[in-house]
Amino acid sequence: MGHDENDGIQELDNPLPGWWLVTFYGTIIFAFFYWIHYTFTNAPDLQGELKLAMDELERVRKNSGGDAGGGGSGGALPAESEEQLAALFAPGDRADQGKVVFAAKCASCHGPEGAGLVGPNLTDKFWIHGKGTRKDILAVISGGVKDKGMPAWSEMLSKEELYSSAAFVFSIKGKNLPGKPPEGNEVP
Repeated sequence: MGHDENDGIQELDNPLPGWWLVTFYGTIIFAFFYWIHYTFTNAPDLQGELKLAMDELERVRKNSGGDAGGGGSGGALPAESEEQLAALFAPGDRADQGKVVFAAKCASCHGPEGAGLVGPNLTDKFWIHGKGTRKDILAVISGGVKDKGMPAWSEMLSKEELYSSAAFVFSIKGKNLPGKPPEGNEVP
């Protein structure tokens, strides 16, 4: 067939493997149908799909009573008064349940006893966010503190776990355990 030969190497015309050709032609067919689908049908493009997904997420958050912003407004929790929260925190085992949640979720930043590691010491009289009231503690836990790296726990914990962890933090307030130095404003 008149193949060339250079430096002792003879040029041959070997066909491509069958699996490679099937894959190649399959991608061409897929691309054609993909183009038809997004060009001539009413199917949403990528921006439309993102908008649909965001609308669905917003609908789910509204139906669950969640806060779409998650920025410290209390998350999915209703606005209770200090007296209502005192009654909710009162059951004897609420703080014990909260200690379990605290150990699992909060101890990596606040230490196992709340004396502070990366996060502030929760056992002293100094508070960065709020005045250490039950309502302030619950708002910070549920809404998080984005600029400090604390997540909005209302999106990850149940309402019961939020109340329990807030009850535990309130119960350790004022114990003055040795740990991280005071941060924030002193409160009574």
